[in-house]
Amino acid sequence: MTPPFPPPDWIAVDWGTSNLRAWAMGADGVLAAATSAEGMGGLTRDGFEPALLRLISAWLVPGRVIPVVACGMVGSRQGWFEAPYRTVPCAPLDRSALVRVPVASDQIALHIAPGLKQTQPADVMRGEETQIAGALALMPGFDGVFCLPGTHSKWVHISAGEVVSFQTFMTGEMFALLSEHSVLRHGMQGAGWDDAAFEAGVSETLSRPERIGAKLFSLRAEGLIANLQPAQARARLSGLLIGTELAAAKPYWLGQSVALIGAEALSRSYAKALALQGVDATVLPGTECTLAGLATLALKLEAIR
Repeated sequence: MTPPFPPPDWIAVDWGTSNLRAWAMGADGVLAAATSAEGMGGLTRDGFEPALLRLISAWLVPGRVIPVVACGMVGSRQGWFEAPYRTVPCAPLDRSALVRVPVASDQIALHIAPGLKQTQPADVMRGEETQIAGALALMPGFDGVFCLPGTHSKWVHISAGEVVSFQTFMTGEMFALLSEHSVLRHGMQGAGWDDAAFEAGVSETLSRPERIGAKLFSLRAEGLIANLQPAQARARLSGLLIGTELAAAKPYWLGQSVALIGAEALSRSYAKALALQGVDATVLPGTECTLAGLATLALKLEAIR
């Protein structure tokens, strides 16, 4: 079966722990997109190629090999094929460091982008380096700090097109654990939100981050005796955790140009928290940055196939 559009010039892939996303790319950008729940975390080593082919088979044509450029956890030690970390300071991506992956299919040529590592203090990233490269392509000459909110938020110092240093915070994962699996879950049912409660939480822990443990339990107590509503509790929990992160990351954002890369809703929350400290952050869409970053690798892929 042939696709309902000309064969793609190449295919972009963002393969995370939970999901697999792919885009058929042509001269004018995205021709088609597809997503599956076959993330790295649910696959064995021999399950990756079939999972990818199931998702992109409609874009392939007999007799033609289409380059595939992938980023994310697919290149981890537990992924399809390990792409060794590159050490900062360095450019976020390097075409010569792409790892060619042996495949059984004669219709794709797969390359994986390596992540980055920092030896002191020890830190790693996979996938974010591609978004950073894309952001730099969208904002040429940017010097300052990128924040990539998410399950594991990253603060990244950029200078002269290189990642100089970075720091990871488990803020998103802590929010999920506390709101879904701790005693706090009883007062956080639903999906409501309260902006004033969020801002109060940010301010509380930015000024007194050492009080985070006590402030967290107060959410449970106020739900029991002071009628704290679930929407207020969820928003304040988010504010408390993001405020603690901002307090620890202050050397990154204080006096710097800051750009946020990620999902719109979460990035807006970080932007609001930073605005409370007088920082006007630019917000960049995560998917757009991922595609722009992978495109920088695909531009001269023929030369290294």
